[in-house]
Amino acid sequence: MKVQNANIITQQQANVAAKPKSPASIMGEIVNASSTKKLLENTLKENSGAFAASIIDLYNTDTYLQACDPRAVFGECLKAASLKLPVNKQLGFAYIVPYKSKGVSLPQFQIGYKGLIQLAMRTGAYKHINAGEVYEGEFKGSDKLTGEIDISGEAVSDKIIGYFAYIETTNGFKKAMYWNKEKVKAHAKRYSKSYNSQSSAWASNFDEMATKTVLRNMLSHYGYMSVEMATAFEAEDNAGAAAEVMQEESADANFIQVDADVNDAGEEAAGTETPEGVEPYPFD
Repeated sequence: MKVQNANIITQQQANVAAKPKSPASIMGEIVNASSTKKLLENTLKENSGAFAASIIDLYNTDTYLQACDPRAVFGECLKAASLKLPVNKQLGFAYIVPYKSKGVSLPQFQIGYKGLIQLAMRTGAYKHINAGEVYEGEFKGSDKLTGEIDISGEAVSDKIIGYFAYIETTNGFKKAMYWNKEKVKAHAKRYSKSYNSQSSAWASNFDEMATKTVLRNMLSHYGYMSVEMATAFEAEDNAGAAAEVMQEESADANFIQVDADVNDAGEEAAGTETPEGVEPYPFD
């Protein structure tokens, strides 16, 4: 009997050893490795533990990300860590977005709308940052020479005809930008691989996506380009080179679709100076 029991135990151990590790368990091993902990502590100090926990939670609750190599997902999370932006989807600062390239699921870092505002605020170069929708009747014209726009008109309906962005730096430089809805659509069709997908954020949150597109264009062309901002833009632009965007329909409202220029879950438009709901994240 003892020999039989020993054989059973040995067989059970062999079965456990032969069973491949799940992606979630591999991610757990990566995050809990001493080298990883040291790396995160050097970057995020006392916030390293919370960030590590958010990586595990993100991966374990997103079936699309679980189709990606956990090592690759962790690598994209490190991009957010280097910018001191959380990857919690609900916070809206940064996202790790799954897409497909030649049939292979790959993760991609994308900055969120709040993350874009956050990086701009950190520079200390801005006195005002503002962006939002323009309603029918508000746009009165623009000066082609100076670039100034006039949106002082009274709205005559709730129809959105365009989107604006405005920055003013602490040294007095001012710049405003206005794109009508047709220009935003043309830009999205050209640069966003998921624009025509009914499951993309463009389909469900067009106005928020459009607002971020104009603000991002403003900051990249006329804003103060800090090292952090340049790094974030470069990482996000890499998404535009994806050969194929994941198109599966999802019942998960938290799934974020890849876009070449913007990728947001639908945040509110920014307010002036310190936008409402965009408190500096405590990684600084």
